[in-house]
Amino acid sequence: MAFRAPFRTVSTRAKETLKIGMIPADGIGHEVLPGAKAAIQALGSSIPKTEFVDLLAGFECFTRTGNALPVETVEALQNDCSCAMFGAVSSPSRKVAGYSSPIVALRKKLDLYANVRPVTSVASSRSAVDLVVVRENTECLYVKDETQTVGTNGKEARATRLITERASRRIGEMAFEIALNRPRKHLTIIHKSNVLSITDGLFRETIRGVPTLPGADGKYDGVTVAEQLVDSAVYRLFREPHIYDVMVAPNLYGDIISDAAAALVGSLGLVPSVNAGDTFVMGEPVHGSAPDIAGQNIANPLAAIRSAALMLRHLGHADGADRIERAVDEVIREGKCLTPDLGGKSKTTEVVEEVVKRI
Repeated sequence: MAFRAPFRTVSTRAKETLKIGMIPADGIGHEVLPGAKAAIQALGSSIPKTEFVDLLAGFECFTRTGNALPVETVEALQNDCSCAMFGAVSSPSRKVAGYSSPIVALRKKLDLYANVRPVTSVASSRSAVDLVVVRENTECLYVKDETQTVGTNGKEARATRLITERASRRIGEMAFEIALNRPRKHLTIIHKSNVLSITDGLFRETIRGVPTLPGADGKYDGVTVAEQLVDSAVYRLFREPHIYDVMVAPNLYGDIISDAAAALVGSLGLVPSVNAGDTFVMGEPVHGSAPDIAGQNIANPLAAIRSAALMLRHLGHADGADRIERAVDEVIREGKCLTPDLGGKSKTTEVVEEVVKRI
């Protein structure tokens, strides 16, 4: 992948052991996370000694225990782990009493305020795509403050959308840092402030103000800044993906845009992400739990493996991340060992073995 620059690096080089929390959660998370683990282990002594800690979370955990995110999991991540990998979650589309998404909760509890999603094409048969979606991870409609009442029009449902200056500034600073370290140095702010002039207006204005913050001192002068309304951004993403370099967006828009961008490179099974804060990082493939294929050993493990590489890069282990990413790119480019979502016939475990062999 072309996403090589670290961002807000949390160094673990001095640590003797890299303790990684492993949270497969639901569905194919149980099948793809072992691939990420195998890729990390294949790096051997080039990174600190690794220790993997199995942790519980997810809807399956909720159905068994009544708790989607056990306190033991949160405490282990906060007190014992250097970083973490999350598989996938099966949050139901209907309301389930007592259930709340564990990944949303983890982002808040660990202050993982940025979801960084590189989308990069490898196979020469596709148009060149090389962009990064930087998604604010803690606010917007994901504060999950919803009410339902009965009025003259029958049932009325309302949701609170929260945008704060602090959260917008933090995600803006990270987006500028990522743009600064990429060749094109171009940042596009995604919003809908022509309609949501207060909430999206605050997000837009705060991001634009990052270069003038105290201490910036011209640091971001080399970064060009553009804006795009979210609906036209999706249109142009499919028509002209090459115009984008780094895209920064509020939570909901970032979620939608990055999933849409995955279509440009062939599959959600290729797109990685990290949930990052200032002191902790958690890798997470962009895809969902895919219950329709869970347990069949055909899920694409490459997004999870790439997410492990992103996590390592964030921790300061760029050489190890490069080795993993090169191995994944080689497997994709060769095209002989691919899962069905990419038109292949290989099993999940076979793809993992091929990547590990190349690492």
